[in-house]
Amino acid sequence: MAVTGEQGPPRRGVAPEGGLLLFRVSGIPVLLAPSWWVGSLVIVVLYTPLVGRFLPGATTLTSWLLAAAFAVLLGLSVLAHELGHCLVALRLGIPVRRLRLFLLGGLSEVARTPRQPRHEGLVAAAGPAVSLLLGAFCGLLIFAVPPESAAWLLIAECAVANFAVGIFNLLPGLPLDGGRLVRAGVWAATGRRDKGTRAAVVGGGVVAAGLVFWALWGLAAGSEDRWLRLGVCVVTAWFVILGARGELAAEARRGWPEGVRLSELVRPVLQLPAESPVSDALAASAGRGVVLVRADGVAAGLLDEQAAAQLAGTSPHAPAEMAAEPIRADTVLLSSESGEEIAERVRETAAWQFLVVDDEGRPAGVLRREDLRAAMTRGRPPA
Repeated sequence: MAVTGEQGPPRRGVAPEGGLLLFRVSGIPVLLAPSWWVGSLVIVVLYTPLVGRFLPGATTLTSWLLAAAFAVLLGLSVLAHELGHCLVALRLGIPVRRLRLFLLGGLSEVARTPRQPRHEGLVAAAGPAVSLLLGAFCGLLIFAVPPESAAWLLIAECAVANFAVGIFNLLPGLPLDGGRLVRAGVWAATGRRDKGTRAAVVGGGVVAAGLVFWALWGLAAGSEDRWLRLGVCVVTAWFVILGARGELAAEARRGWPEGVRLSELVRPVLQLPAESPVSDALAASAGRGVVLVRADGVAAGLLDEQAAAQLAGTSPHAPAEMAAEPIRADTVLLSSESGEEIAERVRETAAWQFLVVDDEGRPAGVLRREDLRAAMTRGRPPA
């Protein structure tokens, strides 16, 4: 039902958590969370009595089987919807960590959020587009089977499931796809992603309130599907509220601290020979970032102060390079990058310090994750 970009980078060699691994699509693990079984059981129990309305001659066993088939078709519809998100995200160069089906919906967890409103909109629109196309296909297919038969009901269920998934996800509130489209539109109009998030979070609150109202209206009117409606709406409203709150919290973590310049957070950088004694390199650092350079002029890495302290305790004259943290492409930041881009890079990269370079590639300082986190928490540079 939604795409989330608040997951860290995938850890290589670690099995994905979050449920039963069904299969992989383009390297993306598709997981079935334990809560999916709970949601499906609720659907079967609540939907079984309604089967008799469509098939008056259906036996109890047939009603149970068709209700179970509806739960499975709903799961497959959500899966197709989420695959639409994933494939478009990959096409746009956005890595996807995993796809997870749970309770009454699904989540496509991307390793980083879209950096352009156009990409946000394309990824968000892909899921509903797949659902509506599948619903239309099933709607046409229904005319090819005898009416009021088991096959007719299954195809009708599939059409309804896909239309329901597609239309519901177009509601204008986070964490639904419609909310992401709202965010993309406000983002494109104002140039501020955070403004789009706040607008879409308000929409999420309106959607949740509408679901609760519809459920209560069904109870008051004595609707035949009132208990199914109540169960689905309450759980879905809860999901929407939690998702909207999560998006708002994630947006706060994503932004750059207001009124703070990168130069205020970057620590001075010192270059030392890689063969320097680790105890000397540690003493020279004094809160600064240390780039260790080999004799051929190639950087061996950044001094890891914790590793250096441990090594100095046992072998103070060992080469400082033995306590170096490699400098990777994803741990190098350009001083000309925007604050939001830098915050995004730091959040999605598994490293505790980053080398900041100017446009000509010369070291300009070292940014530590702890310093950025402190500034985002307090809104000012660390003391």
